[in-house]
Amino acid sequence: MSSLNLDDFTDLIERPDGGMRRDAEARRERQIVPPGALGRLDELGEWLAAAQSAVPVRPIERPKVVLFAGDHGIAELGVSGRPAGSAAELVREVMEGGRPASVLARRLGVPVRLVDMSLDCDPETLPAEVAGHRVRRGSGRIDIEDALTPEEAEAAFRAGVAVADEEADSGTDLVVLGDVSVGGTTAAGTLIAALCGTDASVVTGRGGQAIDDLAWMRKCAAIRDALRRARPVLGDQLQLLATVGGADLAALTGFLLQSAVRKMPVILDGVVVAACALVGQRIAFRAPDWWLAGQNSGEPGQAKALDRMALEPLLDHGVTVGEGAGALLALPLVQAAAALAAELPEKPEVSEKPEVSEKPTDAEVSEKE
Repeated sequence: MSSLNLDDFTDLIERPDGGMRRDAEARRERQIVPPGALGRLDELGEWLAAAQSAVPVRPIERPKVVLFAGDHGIAELGVSGRPAGSAAELVREVMEGGRPASVLARRLGVPVRLVDMSLDCDPETLPAEVAGHRVRRGSGRIDIEDALTPEEAEAAFRAGVAVADEEADSGTDLVVLGDVSVGGTTAAGTLIAALCGTDASVVTGRGGQAIDDLAWMRKCAAIRDALRRARPVLGDQLQLLATVGGADLAALTGFLLQSAVRKMPVILDGVVVAACALVGQRIAFRAPDWWLAGQNSGEPGQAKALDRMALEPLLDHGVTVGEGAGALLALPLVQAAAALAAELPEKPEVSEKPEVSEKPTDAEVSEKE
């Protein structure tokens, strides 16, 4: 019998500090730049004040990129622009500094943490700190079989919780969250379509490798078939992740929820992370208050999920590469909002002019005499 009760997250997750947000709004009213002149930076600064429970806002000094990695059996159907089972190559390229996320993180001075959950390779070929949380080798083909067993889904979810705790305990003050996967957007599309009650064609995008029309049709068919398997288990979010998710998606969901418990803000990347956030919202409705949507990737599934969570992307750059790259582009914006909220001076107080008594007239003086 599992001891994991997802309902606990509803009680454990609190909303960001509303009182501090009001204090931040009042402080913003007193600053030299008129409220609204900085656009969404005002809103971001107030959100950070509530998340940090601090006015003025503290600077974002220890951000971290966290990437969960996995291979998905559904990629065997040719739904991805990359060969099935090749996510480990992407992970190695990230580690070697040759991927977009690596370049951006290096330029921004942000460390990158990779977590292998279900890569289709020998774990000995990866550093121990990367492969230490692995649940299985590759997730199942979700159109005809479960991605995970219930035990594997719980282990992956708990791994995500543990990674969030490790980051919070180490002093990480904001996480840029992404995935490194092959076939992951198909699983994500299935989760979003199931939770939003829509058809496969509405959520199916071209993925990170811009697949052609034939591959897109195969992907639609795969999501359609996986949806038939997802709908009967919609009431059990962990079973849903086991049925049509994957080890990396289950871990992402656990990470997102525990980050909200630990009051650690997260910038969401693309459609895979958005799908996991949507599952997290079903588990604990207050959790999205701790998340920012980094960018609009152009993936229809991501737009559907973000709309359901009422999260408006900070940027609209159409970055579909994954790896947290799109969310990394939003990090300087969040850091700028924190700096402006904390460092803009307040308007000088206007002192009231002392009342000056008028000099009496000669007639008034003679009357008094």
